[in-house]
Amino acid sequence: MKLKPKITIADHFADLEDPRIERTKHHQLIDIITISICAVICGADTWVDIESYGRAKYEWLKKILELPNGIPSHDTIARVFSRLKPEQFQKCFLSWIQSISCFNPGEVIAIDGKTLRHSYDRGGDKKAIHLVSAWATSQRLVLGQIKVNKKSNEITAIPALLKVLELNGSIVTIDAMGCQRSIVKSIIEQGGDYVITLKKNQPSLYARV
Repeated sequence: MKLKPKITIADHFADLEDPRIERTKHHQLIDIITISICAVICGADTWVDIESYGRAKYEWLKKILELPNGIPSHDTIARVFSRLKPEQFQKCFLSWIQSISCFNPGEVIAIDGKTLRHSYDRGGDKKAIHLVSAWATSQRLVLGQIKVNKKSNEITAIPALLKVLELNGSIVTIDAMGCQRSIVKSIIEQGGDYVITLKKNQPSLYARV
């Protein structure tokens, strides 16, 4: 019997466009991404933390990565991520997450919005970043995130997030912001069920319930 080839994280990020000029590359893109993902999983919050993680785990990382010029500096890591196309990265990242996920019937996927602390710039026009996330509760795994500009935009962000998720057989939970016909329709069309909060700001529906 012919064995199915093992799919690695590099395979999922193979289509991610490298924004750097060829002659300036000292580190492979997949090495930078893998180090960063591993570091963030372990609690890294800054680019310096990611570099420190890489140096501390160099011997282990060398077993799975090529690292032709060692661990990239925090400036290099930050510069590369600032130039990546977010949509491309998200698509590759979700592909990888879905490949390592193991859903059971009735898996609860919680959709929720959250504002990231300290993500604003008081000295400029940068407002705090607001994200809508999908959280697989039994696996304790974030399946996907979408950035929105204002909390009111969650209504448009939620359908966009649902479209990239595998919902078949799952139960999607959302707060009152997601109590919309289009959102419910999207969940049902993808084979999922839902539990959504209903408040009195929708008086007719509330009265019928």
